[in-house]
Amino acid sequence: MTTWKTAENILCIRLDTIGDVLMTTPAIHALKASHPTRRITLLTSSAGASTASLVPEIDEVIVYDAPWLKATAPRLNSRPEYEMAEHLRRLKFDGAIIFTVYSQNPLPSAFLCYLADIPLRLAHCHENPYQLLTDWVKDPEPEHCVRHEVRRQLDLVATIACYADDERMSLRVPEKALASVKDILQQLGITQQRPWVVIHPGATAASRRYAPEKFAVVARSLIQDMGIAVIFTGTEPERELVTGIQTATGVVSHSLVGCLNLNELAALLSLAPLLISNNTGPVHIAAAVGTPVVDLYALTNPQHTPWGVPNRVLFHDVPCKNCYKSICPEGHQNCLQLVTPESVVDAACELLNSPPATLATVKT
Repeated sequence: MTTWKTAENILCIRLDTIGDVLMTTPAIHALKASHPTRRITLLTSSAGASTASLVPEIDEVIVYDAPWLKATAPRLNSRPEYEMAEHLRRLKFDGAIIFTVYSQNPLPSAFLCYLADIPLRLAHCHENPYQLLTDWVKDPEPEHCVRHEVRRQLDLVATIACYADDERMSLRVPEKALASVKDILQQLGITQQRPWVVIHPGATAASRRYAPEKFAVVARSLIQDMGIAVIFTGTEPERELVTGIQTATGVVSHSLVGCLNLNELAALLSLAPLLISNNTGPVHIAAAVGTPVVDLYALTNPQHTPWGVPNRVLFHDVPCKNCYKSICPEGHQNCLQLVTPESVVDAACELLNSPPATLATVKT
C-alpha cells in the first residue's frame, strides 16, 4: 500500500500564474527535502509554466489550462479533461497535492486525480470531499485566520510530515540570462557607482494599478532629486503605459518594456538594488531572488505580500478592503490612490540606504 512516506512520484497541482507558482515553491522544496529521491511534476497553467523551468525542485512540467479557472478560454467539449486524466494515469503518480488559495475549490482538480487513479490526494477543502481526497485538511480560511500564501502551502505539506529546511522561495537564474542582462545594463550606462531601481508599473487587474501620473512623480523625484537611475519594465501591451509615464516624468529614464523574456527579467531583478511595483508577478520574482521590494499593495486580498525579503508594503486602509475584485467596486481605488508618491520615494530610499532588516508593512 502506498503511503506519503514511501511516495516517490508526486504530482503538484498549481493552476494559477507566475506569482502563485513561486509562492508554492517553499512547499515543493519541503516535499523534496523530506524525500530527496522524489520526482516532482508540476501541473500548471500556460502562464505558470513559464516560471516552473526556473525552479530546481521541479523535474517536469505539464501544462493544463483548466476550465474551472477564469482565464481559460471556453471549451468546445470535455475531451481535453478526459485526455488529461488518461495522461496522468499513464504517468503512475503515487500521490497528488492540490495547492489552492482559500477562495478556490480544489474538488475539480481532486476529481481529475481520482479519474487518473492517483492513490493519494491531498488538499485544503472547506466541504467534505468524501472519496475525492484521501487526505482532507479542513480549510480554516478565511473564517478562523488568513495566512500568507507561502505559509498556507507549507502548512498543507506539513500535514504529511514534509518540512522545509529553507522557507525562501526557490528560483534559479540561468547564467545565459544573467550575462545578457549585464550586457544590457552596460549599454544603458548602469553601474555600481550610481544607485538604480526597477519600476514595474503594470498589473493584470485594474484594481491593482497605481496611477501612471503618480508613478511619474515617483520616477522624477528619484532621478532628479535623489540621483537614482530608473529602469521601467513591462510586457509589450504595457508599452504605451510606460511611454506615457516616461514622458510625464520629463527626465531621462530607461525602458526595457518588451525587451526581456522571463529568464532575463529574473536576472535583471536579481541584479537590481530595489524593485518598486504594483502587487503582481515581478514582486514575487524579486522576492525569490532576494531583492528588496516597495510593493504598492491594493487591498484586494491580504495574502500575497513579498515573502522573505526586506520590503515596504504601501497602502491606505479602507473599509472595503479584501474585495477580491479585478476592478474597484467602489470606483475610487482609495487603497492605492491615497498612497502619496512622496511615501513611495521615502520607502525606496529607506530600503536602498538600509542593511537587510526584518519585514515591515507600512500603512499610509
